[in-house]
Amino acid sequence: MDISEPASVNSHRRGNPVSRVLSSIRDGNGFDILLVAAPLVFLVLLAGLPLVYNVLMSFQQVDMFTLGAWIRPFAGLDNYIAVISQPEFPLVVRNTVIFVVGSMAGQFVLGFALALFFAQNFPGAATIRGLFLVSWVMPGLVVGAIWSWILAGDFGVLNSILRSLGLIDAAIFWKSDPNFSIWAVTIANIWLGLAFNMLLLSVGLAAIPRELYEAAALDGANAWKRFLTITLPMMRPTIGAVLSLGLIGTLQQFDLFPAITEGGPANSSTVAQYWAWQMSFTLYDFARGATISVMMFVLVLFASILYVRSTRSEVRG
Repeated sequence: MDISEPASVNSHRRGNPVSRVLSSIRDGNGFDILLVAAPLVFLVLLAGLPLVYNVLMSFQQVDMFTLGAWIRPFAGLDNYIAVISQPEFPLVVRNTVIFVVGSMAGQFVLGFALALFFAQNFPGAATIRGLFLVSWVMPGLVVGAIWSWILAGDFGVLNSILRSLGLIDAAIFWKSDPNFSIWAVTIANIWLGLAFNMLLLSVGLAAIPRELYEAAALDGANAWKRFLTITLPMMRPTIGAVLSLGLIGTLQQFDLFPAITEGGPANSSTVAQYWAWQMSFTLYDFARGATISVMMFVLVLFASILYVRSTRSEVRG
């Protein structure tokens, strides 16, 4: 039997890169590489390249007349200096800090309280907890429209509740009062992210061995002491991940602002992400809009590093 021809055919197939790749996928050896390569290409094309383009734009002079040009005037750090020198910059920073800290604190505290409450496993706990997830899956614009009605000064539900409890005498115009407008969006964002925090914290609570609580109870520790000595230490990695994801999600929140306050009145509820949109698509100063986005990206990157470190310690633990 002449085996020289099959050997040459096999040698040709081994020498063809396309044939080797297809053969590897059919054999299953390269299928894992294909699973990793597909989302990686997706991220590079739809996230990596726009990010690099945005960073480059922040160092250029880009407006409506130069947006379509391949070569644009180099601006150096002028855009960053111009953004920081804007008269509304301190107000935007203040609003962003209030929005981020207020949203994260409200979502975490209320989410942790709900997670502890549903951890008691009383009848109907799973059903009621599932109802809370409705807010998480709703689009931001829909949530904004709902809360725009709730926060209405003349017929809003929130004012009616506060007035019936005797907490206020006159109606509060949440959306049009500069003293309350940023808090109006913060309250809506707390409600929007509450279910996500509750879900993650519930998972962390479920991972704590029940034997620890039983042993502590036998030693005479009350509920508060068990919370401080067992729950919080065991939940530390989960808490770090929740806070990091909360920071990332809050800095990315945009839909609530055009739906509730549109950044007003007089920029009293304008935060960095909404300011970047205004710069780019209202004033058509794309370079400064990109500059604000790059500044925010640095904060998100910092939060991402904290999240990775938190999840890494959780896996090690």
